[in-house]
Amino acid sequence: MTIITSKANPLIKKIKKLQQKKYRQTSYLIEGWHLYEEALKYQAAILRVFVLEEFADRIQQHPNTHLVTESVLRELCDSKTPQGIVAELALPKNDFVPSAQGRYLLLEDIQDPGNLGTMIRTADAAGLDAVFISEKSADVYNQKTLRSMQGSHFHLPVIRCSLLDLVDQFNDLGLLTIATTLSQASIDYQQVGRGQQFAVIMGNEGQGISQAMAEKAQLQVHISMPGQAESLNVAVAAGILIFRLL
Repeated sequence: MTIITSKANPLIKKIKKLQQKKYRQTSYLIEGWHLYEEALKYQAAILRVFVLEEFADRIQQHPNTHLVTESVLRELCDSKTPQGIVAELALPKNDFVPSAQGRYLLLEDIQDPGNLGTMIRTADAAGLDAVFISEKSADVYNQKTLRSMQGSHFHLPVIRCSLLDLVDQFNDLGLLTIATTLSQASIDYQQVGRGQQFAVIMGNEGQGISQAMAEKAQLQVHISMPGQAESLNVAVAAGILIFRLL
């Protein structure tokens, strides 16, 4: 198998563009062995594999495998310490249909990729059925988001859509829609019963839930804090709420 040694190689230049969101129309990149092995385990659509020659015998044979030098691999990586493998994956087709028996996480305008990835991973750990994110939320396929998710996007649907319309749909289905707010209408999260079907709505790091979203939600809750901190990180708050409701 020929080793690609030049960063000017047309294929490498093409694949490198996937580091930018505007080029991720049909595919995206993952880095490292953990994500690659998760992709294999959950039968994600792997289009191409780029691997250092020293690791060639570690990968399952893929018809579109390319050996590359370390300098070429670094060209395709976002991380400072590449693990020796990069793969191009097809973007998943999300045809998921919510049901009245589901439990969901809705993320409105989350800006930080690390927060976004951590909350998706938390939803996965809690066994939720899907995560829905607003149009203005950070990119799911940003490398920082992917590192934070640790492969959770292979385990449950992550869908970008209009959340206001979705909350209406959940209300019609009879799910308990819960928005995190500090309004006068908000109650302490520990007053909410466990074991029901729900959709938890988390808002923007700085602005919180939009007024329109708060008005659509059936219940508004907050986490009372006995300490002196001004606020909780949104991903931490999401974890507390989700596991309380299970």
